[in-house]
Amino acid sequence: MRNEEVVSMWRGGRPAVSYSGALNTDGKGLYSYNVRIGYRADSGATVVGDFTSPGGRYYSQTTSCHVGLACRSADHVMHPTVFENSEFKR
Repeated sequence: MRNEEVVSMWRGGRPAVSYSGALNTDGKGLYSYNVRIGYRADSGATVVGDFTSPGGRYYSQTTSCHVGLACRSADHVMHPTVFENSEFKR
């Protein structure tokens, strides 16, 4: 499955895995490798942690690309420190 499709499935609350396995969702969390970069609340609202170099927390170029893709369709984007210390990271 293409990364765009994985993000779309996450927004819809359905599990999905990319062809490479690097981006996946269980329908709630959105993961780049094993890093939770996004969360879908029970209300359907989606939140992404800005795990990019400009956002303040850089993991890898691939994770930054995954975050950028998710940010384009997310309802909210959070600073990574706020995301990691919120209910969304757990």
